[in-house]
Amino acid sequence: MGLSILKAQKPNIIAMIAVSMGGKKVKGRKRHIVTDIEGHLLHVKVHAANIHDTKAAPNILDHAKEKFSSLKGFSADEGYKGTTVDHVEKSMGLEIEISKKIKDGWAVLAKRWVVERTFAWINNCRRMVKDFEIITCSAENFIRISMIQIMLDRLY
Repeated sequence: MGLSILKAQKPNIIAMIAVSMGGKKVKGRKRHIVTDIEGHLLHVKVHAANIHDTKAAPNILDHAKEKFSSLKGFSADEGYKGTTVDHVEKSMGLEIEISKKIKDGWAVLAKRWVVERTFAWINNCRRMVKDFEIITCSAENFIRISMIQIMLDRLY
């Protein structure tokens, strides 16, 4: 299977959940997805926005590795450095590549655009633009349904 890519996104939401994050009120959830190099969804996890990426990622990556035992490594953005890197390298025995932030200007970061493109595909589905779901499990399933729809549209 090769390399997979991890990324989190905070979707627009309807006011249902309010959590405290960094001293300010943030309503919502985060969507973490793991994709392959072509942008196909391997694993998805939705949780409260007050859980930091580095704390959520080890569990997400463990589940992805359970589902797809042929994974050889991961690529992630700088939000996942620290705890995640330690977990992947020491506990899982795999490689993780962290893309660095660009200081001045804008540039395409290697491999990172793949997962950003997958989020764009998912957000093109009307139901995924806002977070209408009350239960996180439902939100995860609607992401899976969106990806099924995207893949079926490619066939026809």
